[in-house]
Amino acid sequence: VALGSNLGDPQATVQAALVALERLPRSTLAAASSLYLSAPVGLHNQPDFINAVAVLDTQLGAEALLEELFAIEARFGRKRAYLNSPRTLDLDLLLFGDETRRTVQLTLPHPRMHERAFVLLPLVEIASETVIPGHGPAAALLDRVRDQALTRLEPVRAS
Repeated sequence: VALGSNLGDPQATVQAALVALERLPRSTLAAASSLYLSAPVGLHNQPDFINAVAVLDTQLGAEALLEELFAIEARFGRKRAYLNSPRTLDLDLLLFGDETRRTVQLTLPHPRMHERAFVLLPLVEIASETVIPGHGPAAALLDRVRDQALTRLEPVRAS
């Protein structure tokens, strides 16, 4: 799961969202990356983002997990005013095992994750052997996004 925020107190929001992920039913937060500061990709006139990636072990199905992620976003005040609008919290389901699918509701793997340093670097930090179906090892994709500057902030400690 990718986490991102660029409104309010983004660092506190991402840390609180990790706690919310930890409390998901039939799920365990297996790992959480450091926090990263990143400029919005392809967007102008927006504050920088705080990003992280979390690994969940879950018994929920992909759609049920996605619904839980949307519910967490809503609790944090997420509004979807327009495409790529600033957000209090964004939670993206990146991968669900090695599953691939494309439905109206869900695309797996996340369609742009292989193009985003703010996803790949934290993902490789906590799950270095991850393979993105259709794209290859996440670590091998880092070279393609090296022009996207990230600043590592601190290790996340969910409680």
